[in-house]
Amino acid sequence: MTLQVRVDLTLGVPPYEQIRSQIAGHVGAGNLHPGDRLPTVRDLAADLGVAVGTVARAYRELEQSGLVQTRRRLGTVVADGAGRGAADETLQRSAAALVRAARAEGLSDDAVLDLVRGTLMAPGPTRATGP
Repeated sequence: MTLQVRVDLTLGVPPYEQIRSQIAGHVGAGNLHPGDRLPTVRDLAADLGVAVGTVARAYRELEQSGLVQTRRRLGTVVADGAGRGAADETLQRSAAALVRAARAEGLSDDAVLDLVRGTLMAPGPTRATGP
């Protein structure tokens, strides 16, 4: 799989966080599997037109969260155990259904993301309380 990551410098989200969240999303969606290699920091930075340190920070945060690991001579790979469990598969199906419904209504991908972000930030029972 070719890693699909994009950075939008007009967003209020730092580029490293955009990279981190998209790679984490690929792992969660099953697009990246344990052992899959990520592009080198330099290659991804060049592809995205961002500083090497930006990609390095995203990879560092992914490593700290246990999603990836850096291996000598292999580079950065998706960590063993990273990916989907049974609950994640149910949520993935729900997310796919949301995307299908939103596209059927003519919403753009950015509009779907805005909808989800708005829901995440809403007060009330849908708000996560943290670990």
